[in-house]
Amino acid sequence: MASVFETLNSINVNGHTEGRNGLTYLSWCWAVAEVKKRFPDMQYEVVKFDGLPYVYDELTGYMVYTKVTIEGITHEMWLPVMDSNNKAMKAIPYEYETSKGTRTVQAATMFDINKTIMRCLTKNLAMHGLGLYIYAGEDLPEVEKEEAKEQAVKDMTDELKKLWSKAGGKDGFEDWFAKNTEKGFGAEQFALMKSALLKKINDKAEKEKK
Repeated sequence: MASVFETLNSINVNGHTEGRNGLTYLSWCWAVAEVKKRFPDMQYEVVKFDGLPYVYDELTGYMVYTKVTIEGITHEMWLPVMDSNNKAMKAIPYEYETSKGTRTVQAATMFDINKTIMRCLTKNLAMHGLGLYIYAGEDLPEVEKEEAKEQAVKDMTDELKKLWSKAGGKDGFEDWFAKNTEKGFGAEQFALMKSALLKKINDKAEKEKK
C-alpha cells in the first residue's frame, strides 16, 4: 500500500489554486476535504499561546502555528501574518520604502490572522504530501511528471515507427532504435531520428518517380 505521503503527493491540485503576488495558494477547504476522504482519522490543531491562536513580537509581527496528524504521523507548520505585498503585519501600521516610494503596512486584524491560520493548515497538509510541489515552484506532482515523461517517449517512439514503415522498413525498427538511442532518448535525439527517416521517405518518393 502507498504511504500517506505517496498518496497525497500524487494528487494534482492545480485546479484548486489561485495565484497572488507571485505566490500560489491552495483552497484550504478543498485540501481538508481531499485529505479527509482518504484519511478520515486526520486531525489538526491550531497551537495557542495563553489562549490566543498566535504569537506576537513587536519587532517581527504575528506568527501562527498548526499541527496535522495523519495515521499517527504529526507535522508542525508556522506562517507569518502578511499583507497583500507579503510584508509582515504588526499591531500598528508602519511604513517602508520601495523603489516606487513609501508604502504602508496596515495593522493586522482578526480576519488577517484567521486567514493565515487556514493557509498555515494548508501548508501543513503539504508536509504530508498534498500540493507539496506548489512550494517547490513545480507545475505537476512527481507521479504525473513521470507519467507525462513516459507518455512523451511513447508518442515519439510511435511516430518514429510510422515513419520507419513509410520509409519502406519492415523489420529491424527495434535494432535501429536501440542503436540510435544508446546515449539516451529525448526531444533532441527524436528530432535527429525523425529527420533521417523523413529524408529516406523523400529519397524513396524520388526513386519511385523515376
